[in-house]
Amino acid sequence: MTSRPLIMIPTYNERENVDRICDDILALKIDLDILFVDDCSPDGTGELLDALATQHANISIHHRPCKLGIGSAHLAGIEWAYQRGYQLLITMDCDYTHPPEYIPRFIELAKNNDVVIGSRYIMKSSLSEWNFFRKGLTLFGHFLTKHLLGMQYDATGAYRAYRLDRITQQTFKVVRSLGYSFFFESLYVLCRNRHNVSEIPIMLPARTYGHSKMSYREAIRSAFILIHIYLTSLLSPEAFEAPRRFLPSELQSASSMEGWDGYWQSKKKAGGLIYDLIAAFYRKFIIKPSLGFFCKRHFSTNADIVHAGCGSGQVDVDLNKIFSITALDISPNALSIYERVNKDNQRLILGDIFSMQFDRESKDGIYNLGVMEHFSEDEVQLILTEFHRVLKPNGKVLLFWPPEFGLSVIFLKCVHFVLNRILKKNIYLHPEEITRIKSKKHAYQILDRANFEVVDYYFGPRDAFTYSVIAAVKRP
Repeated sequence: MTSRPLIMIPTYNERENVDRICDDILALKIDLDILFVDDCSPDGTGELLDALATQHANISIHHRPCKLGIGSAHLAGIEWAYQRGYQLLITMDCDYTHPPEYIPRFIELAKNNDVVIGSRYIMKSSLSEWNFFRKGLTLFGHFLTKHLLGMQYDATGAYRAYRLDRITQQTFKVVRSLGYSFFFESLYVLCRNRHNVSEIPIMLPARTYGHSKMSYREAIRSAFILIHIYLTSLLSPEAFEAPRRFLPSELQSASSMEGWDGYWQSKKKAGGLIYDLIAAFYRKFIIKPSLGFFCKRHFSTNADIVHAGCGSGQVDVDLNKIFSITALDISPNALSIYERVNKDNQRLILGDIFSMQFDRESKDGIYNLGVMEHFSEDEVQLILTEFHRVLKPNGKVLLFWPPEFGLSVIFLKCVHFVLNRILKKNIYLHPEEITRIKSKKHAYQILDRANFEVVDYYFGPRDAFTYSVIAAVKRP
């Protein structure tokens, strides 16, 4: 680990400021390094920074191809710091709303705290030089983060110190936001992962060396993401906890189906965020009770069963207390989410449902939800053949398989029609569904071809007409 602090400063059109802020930081006479993350500033900031880097050995420049968002710049700087083993990272703006004179106080407080924040709200005079509109917008943002997210800190400020030797890199990978909402989302994630936070009062001058880069559109988007975080904290609080075992960046190469891992990556567009909330509500309050009902009907207590294609695992929370469940998925991202949701389940396997890592006739049962429809009928037969191999004699499969006229199918068709035909967005919220159940007879035919005998078929109000639920027993 590198004991010198790293100062990270994102830049976009800051040519007038970089020389001066470098001089002021270096004048502190502290043994530190400086990293500038420049988003291809059209005013030539990047070229000027390169010249500074040739003059000072402790200055580094990370050039990015275009303007990718302030939150994205901070995440890039954080990753850069982790890769080079820095223990302490201080982030600040380049326009002198974050005076360098506070850096020594950040360094001192970071000795005993995981996160240190420069707060604009401790001293009443901190924002005295700001205009009414900017002050009002900032105070309103603080009000929302305080009352919706329960954080008393200055959650929207960028003047911070992070103890990277105490915060895992995986914690920052939970953060989705690439814009200004990065600041309150990242702090919320840090708080949810029980990192201690301290504040120092700072006096912010009027923005005399630049102009605010936060647009009205970005402000509205930040408000939307704030509400999304609040609702997600009610429906799926585990979504903000850092994974402990499955690290997507390390296991990516193990996945032979990149499309599935991409599907389980964080969705950063508004449509994806809304879909996440709807899907989380649906899984928790409609699908989970239905799955529990049919699992209890067809699997005995403590049965050794496999959730083949487990996804996020929100539906498994209660089942893990009744059955011995092995969660299997081809996506490291999906398993990472599953691990956060089901903390007590120690049986997670990165694997392929076409070729599962289990001995012949070793499992009592196999189940999945919303998996089979993404494959052709020939591929489904290969999957069912593998299920047949793994199951013990008289073992069962339990499949939640969307029918052609299921409520979720109709809903997604309508949403995609609006997004892609009317709004011309070319957005698809769900992988393509190739094989849906057309009828009860169709389900019987598919299972019969794979040497399974259907013992239960259900399509009705229990899951709001979402799935055809098919239970079948293995034939000899």
